[in-house]
Amino acid sequence: MLWLMTDRILVVDDEPAVTDLLAYNLRKAHYDVIVAGDGHEALRLAREASPDLILLDLMIPEVDGLDVCRELRKTSGVPIIMITARGEEIDRVVGLELGADDYVTKPFSVRELMARIKAVLRRGQATDKESVSSTVLSGPGGLQMNVEAYTVSIKDVPINLTRLEFDLLFHLLSNAGRVLTRERLLEQAWGYDFVGDTRAVDSAIKRLRAKLRTSSSEADAIEAVRGVGYRFSKLKL
Repeated sequence: MLWLMTDRILVVDDEPAVTDLLAYNLRKAHYDVIVAGDGHEALRLAREASPDLILLDLMIPEVDGLDVCRELRKTSGVPIIMITARGEEIDRVVGLELGADDYVTKPFSVRELMARIKAVLRRGQATDKESVSSTVLSGPGGLQMNVEAYTVSIKDVPINLTRLEFDLLFHLLSNAGRVLTRERLLEQAWGYDFVGDTRAVDSAIKRLRAKLRTSSSEADAIEAVRGVGYRFSKLKL
């Protein structure tokens, strides 16, 4: 069955019962699975095995999940889904701020987790980006998005975005002047109906805006519409 496997998933958890359950279901769905039991091993495998997605438990030995996420985000945009306990709300918020794409809480539904994994992995494959009239979208401050090449630059200087940040910018930029609700952004960029609060959107937008401002304050034309969502303002063009 190896020929059917396409995406590689790194599962990081120090509980064998959890890793066994996840590995069994992921392999059954024809994913290539590698497992790490602590933070040091997770960082090593992330570098050496180049996974397409990481399932990351926050409460792991050696280096905790938040520090693993922080370290990975220095050089990698690999999608990260955090696995947390129900009482770790603060850690979930911090994890999202550090660059995690999503989270699930223990005890979790395997079916729900599998749906989220599929949605995240679909990001970067064929999407409604194919329907845009141009493969290059432009914004203020020298912002250029090449949809086909999956690159973003400001004044010809490349900007390193995660897949999620790229998709958020795409949807905002291609709908410039229109307000997109958090729920719509979740549906378009995450690819499924998010269960729970919408702070994942706010955290991802915050990271995206910070990256745009680092290169050009004018490039950050993303505006928050209180109580609704966000829009990319045409007025700054």
